[in-house]
Amino acid sequence: MRITKFGHSCLLVEEVGVRILIDPGIWSTLPEDLANLNAILITHEHPDHLGIEHLQKILPQNQQVVIYTNKGVGKKLAEAGLPFQALEDSQGVVVAGVTIHGYGTDHGIIYPGLPHWDNTGYLIGNRLFHPGDAFTVPPAPVEVLALPVCAPWSKIAEAIDYAKAVKPKMAFPIHDAMLKISTGFHKWPESFLPAAGIEWKVVEEGSSIEV
Repeated sequence: MRITKFGHSCLLVEEVGVRILIDPGIWSTLPEDLANLNAILITHEHPDHLGIEHLQKILPQNQQVVIYTNKGVGKKLAEAGLPFQALEDSQGVVVAGVTIHGYGTDHGIIYPGLPHWDNTGYLIGNRLFHPGDAFTVPPAPVEVLALPVCAPWSKIAEAIDYAKAVKPKMAFPIHDAMLKISTGFHKWPESFLPAAGIEWKVVEEGSSIEV
């Protein structure tokens, strides 16, 4: 599995020739040519994860691609005239031989009284889990965890404890575009996760890892 980070929470996952894009939001730095996509996954409707303009540029290059997401995102896509298929909690789909399972229902709480947002995390190929903006522990083994490290709905202690609860073999940081200085949020998990048997690997923007 090859995972390329395009900034913040946007990942391109390549598994056995299948190309899956996750959360192309407004803080993502996407290449101009992003063709041959098999699926696009969107965890929730916030613009740092759902960039309508990005999708409007991507879809003409990928006539056969399918957007999978939840009802909350679906409303935004419908308003923009973009097609999608629902993939929510406890649902699954097979894309060109690669399984994708949806887990979770709710966005992390920023503060009581704020609106409720749907959030669906996605387990890809029974290996990589992208939780979106939540600390959902999927009811399935996770080998690689994309770990949100900086958000208004969390603190780093919670992120570290979440990774320890999921117990992946490896984790790497996402949801970090708002950090002008990322050192602490990238280094603090390194101080605790290896002792729990979790390899911590920072994926720099525009770079890839093989897992």
